[in-house]
Parts: sequence; C-alpha cells; structure tokens
Amino acid sequence: LNPLLNAFVSVAAGPALAQAAESEARLGRGEGRPLEGVPLAIKDNTAAAGFPTTRGSRASSPQVETADAVVVSRLRRAGAVIIGKTNLPEFGAIPVTESDRLGPCRNPWDRRLTPGGSSGGSAVAVAAGMVPGAHGNDGGGSLRIPASCCGVFGLKPSRGRISLSPGPGDAMAGLVSPGFLTITVAD
Repeated sequence: LNPLLNAFVSVAAGPALAQAAESEARLGRGEGRPLEGVPLAIKDNTAAAGFPTTRGSRASSPQVETADAVVVSRLRRAGAVIIGKTNLPEFGAIPVTESDRLGPCRNPWDRRLTPGGSSGGSAVAVAAGMVPGAHGNDGGGSLRIPASCCGVFGLKPSRGRISLSPGPGDAMAGLVSPGFLTITVAD
C-alpha cells in the first residue's frame, strides 16, 4: 500500500520485528505492558531513535536520531513497537500533506484527494490499516483535519499534557500538542 499512498517515509522492519519478538516473549511470561507489541508510527517531525527526521523539508539535514522525544520514549516504555516515520508537509506548516522532499501523501479512500495535514501520513497509515495508531501533533488542526479527511479519530490533548521535548517546546507560542490518530475512540 505504501507505494500508492506514501504514508511512510521511513520504515525499520528489522528492528520492529525484533521488538515484536521481545514483546511476544514478554506476553508469554505474563509481563505485558499497556501497549505491548502494538505497532505505531511517528510523524516525521518528532525524534525517534534509529530513524532520520526530515521535517518534510529539503532545508533539513536529516541525521539518524540517537534519542527519542519524550512522547516516543513513553510509548516505547509502554511496549509500543515503532515501525516508521510518517509523511508531512514541509515543517508541518500547511493543511495538506505534500512536500518537495517527501512527495505527496494520498488519501486512502480516493487517491486524487488530500488526506489533509499536517499529520496526513499518520492518518493515512491508520485509515489504510498499516498501523492501528499513529502519533501526530496539532497546532491549528494538524491532527483533526487529517482525521476528518481520512475517517479516523484524532485527539489533540490539552496544551502541555504531553511533552514536546526535545525540540520546539514552545512551538507556535505553545499551541502545538502531540496527539494520536486511531480507527476509533476506544482504540
């Protein structure tokens, strides 16, 4: 699906499979954590160790991250398996997911349409069944717009509820909040 939709811009299949095997062993021992073995995606403007961060811009010099952002670290500690980074417009600045660096992301329901933005890659990955949930962030609709365009649930938590560190801790005067996209509210 990804060649048609361009939801993921980087995937680490080997490490994800190794983490999934570890999760399976933990579950077998009865040591499962809240998100044990759940595959999740991270928007490509947030640090995730082992993945490059491009922010959708040719101006960025992507280097493979050596540390996780706080939100990613918390997901991993809860047992989530981070499988890849998702597409976004340049610097997450517009409500359509198209960038010169990463190419356009396509709506899974009609590839002629936008999935919205700026967390469009995350919404597409969830709507297309690539992952059950995905991280995004929202300062002016960047979770809510793609959720609406792709028919998934998007949650923008209250400002400060989830840390943005390291990075733009006060991005857009504190308006940006990390959040999540899932198929349903219950997810």
